This record gives sequence, C-alpha cells and structure tokens, in this order.
Amino acid sequence: MIKDQRLIEQRRQQIIDGAVRLFVKKGFHKTTTREIARECGLSIGTMYEYIQSKEDVLYLVCDYIHSELEHRLQESVSEEDSGIDSLRKGLKQLFKVMGEMRTSVLLIYQETKSLPKDKMSYVLKKEEEITAIFERILEKGMKDGTLNMNPSSVKLMAHNIMVIGQMWTFRHWALGRYYDLEEYTERQMALLLGEFTSGGNRDGNGNLSS
Repeated sequence: MIKDQRLIEQRRQQIIDGAVRLFVKKGFHKTTTREIARECGLSIGTMYEYIQSKEDVLYLVCDYIHSELEHRLQESVSEEDSGIDSLRKGLKQLFKVMGEMRTSVLLIYQETKSLPKDKMSYVLKKEEEITAIFERILEKGMKDGTLNMNPSSVKLMAHNIMVIGQMWTFRHWALGRYYDLEEYTERQMALLLGEFTSGGNRDGNGNLSS
C-alpha cells in the first residue's frame, strides 16, 4: 500500500535497527512485534504496514546483513586489480565488516533456522553468492598468474575464506583475549596468502611480502 520508496527504505531500516538491538539482547523468540515497534519508534499499526510477521522482520535483518557485506566486498575490489591484489583487498574488507557487524552476523546464524523454508533458502543462497565473490577472485588470480592453487580447490578455499572471516564472530569470546581485529586480520591474511602464492617472501613476523 505504501507508494513512497524512500519512506519504505527508511521504515525498513528503522525496523532492522530496532530488531537487531532486541534480538541480540533477548533473542528472536522472546522478542515480540510490539517490542520491536516500540524500539524502532513506530506504532504497531504502522509497523504492520511494512511487515506481516516477526519472521518477516528476521528476514529483513538477514537480507540487510548479507546485502551490506556483499556490497562492501564488491566495492573493495576493482576489475583493474590483479588477482592477488583483489584477494588482499577482499580479505581486509571481509575481516573489517565481520568486526563491525559481529553481533549481527552471529545473530543471523543463530536465528536463521526460525525462518520459513522459502526465506531460509533465499538467505542461504545469498551466503553462496557472497562466497562466489571469492571464487571469482581466486579464478582471476590463477588466470593472471598471481595465485597458485589447484583449480579443483577453488570452491573449497572460497568457503574456507568465509569461515575464517566468520571465525572472528563465532570465536571472539576466545580470540578477543589474545588479538585485536587488526592483528587477527594480519595473521589470517599471512596464513591465507601463504596458501595461495608461490615464491613469496616472509618477514620476521611470518607475514607474506610482495
């Protein structure tokens, strides 16, 4: 019923922001739609002009997080970059976003199971599309000779990259005692780039230099 697209986007972002705060604090199942409306400054009637159920809110949250990550990864790389440069930039951006959106990313992995089957399939498809960004980067690097790996391992390694990025989210309770995000990023990039390159030189800290 709402015609103003800018207003739709504004209201959806209000709902997403309010819902994330409550879901992180209370969990999806213990949060009511009335609480979400109050948290994002809308009446319950107004909120129902934009969503039909609490599951719709969770779907909006999941879609927003995935879209934000995908957009920022796409922005970080350029067609003019070599494969290894794209990989470096993509890895840095992945770790940065995981640091900034850590609680939100953890939330969607905890609560995705609560989505209806069709919406869950969409969310999982978005995850694969983000992983495919790194598949294309790896293939580009093999083609231009800046990355050295077995072609049959591309898909596996792209998923490994995503899991290592998400590790900062899932294992922060332990890793955060020993590393800050910057050091975690540097060490994980050194390990990953060491896997993908040949003839690289390492400095005294084990970091791979160009």
